[in-house]
Amino acid sequence: MREVIKLGFILLLITSVAAVVLGVTNDATSVIIEQREQEEKIQALKVLIPNADEFTQIDDLLLADKQDVVEAYEGLKDGVVVGYAVKVNPSGYGGDVNIIVGFTSEGITTGIIIGSHTETPGLGSKIEDEVFVNQFTDRATDRALISVKRSIEQDNEIQAISGATVSSDTVINGVNAAISLLREVLMKHSSGCSCYG
Repeated sequence: MREVIKLGFILLLITSVAAVVLGVTNDATSVIIEQREQEEKIQALKVLIPNADEFTQIDDLLLADKQDVVEAYEGLKDGVVVGYAVKVNPSGYGGDVNIIVGFTSEGITTGIIIGSHTETPGLGSKIEDEVFVNQFTDRATDRALISVKRSIEQDNEIQAISGATVSSDTVINGVNAAISLLREVLMKHSSGCSCYG
């Protein structure tokens, strides 16, 4: 009986030390991970709004009730808005697809960046291919984008990926959510939030 209590005490001591070490390690690495995520976000914003020298995060209250919208930014050059970026996460075939959509201050798309997703490798994952992604550059935002399986005939059409219609539509829906936010909120909003540069 004494031996069992002794082993139990030793096991408790080992697990307690391991828990403390894991907790300290998690705290130390979470700061580093958060810094890297912030740096990656700033780089993405600079790609989508290249002439901006700082970025202002839009107040979350302005994003309320906007489906799939996670966050939004104004890109500023010498204090003047030169573009916008909207992060969305529409639900795809395999889960959420993280997308950042860029716009000029006039409301023309500057492109999209596909972030993390769990779409089917080799099929749905083709949403990252340049051929598909490049279709979202220099698009007017006066009408919603639509998915087509044939050749593009109108300026608001995006050619879907063959065999990956759900994944294609997910990206299009996400971009449309960003366009809706741009038209209904961002282009009517003036600067004045958290700055990143």
